[in-house]
Amino acid sequence: MAEITARSLELFLDYARDAGNWGGTPLVGGNVGGSREDNGNLTQLKQAGLIQTSDDDGDVFIHFTAAGAALAAKHDIELS
Repeated sequence: MAEITARSLELFLDYARDAGNWGGTPLVGGNVGGSREDNGNLTQLKQAGLIQTSDDDGDVFIHFTAAGAALAAKHDIELS
């Protein structure tokens, strides 16, 4: 896994905590994030192999990879 910034980790953990509200695939800008500044952090999280995203009619959803689930678990967040 590539190194990520403290802000990227904070955003990642916020989305991981929120995942349960979205059936495991949180909406970007739903309850967490969504600012232009966050876009760079999401790109960094993708490049680090922690998340993938999908677009559904303009709504962007986060999908956690196995590496992302492992990082969340290290922070006592269980992703289902």
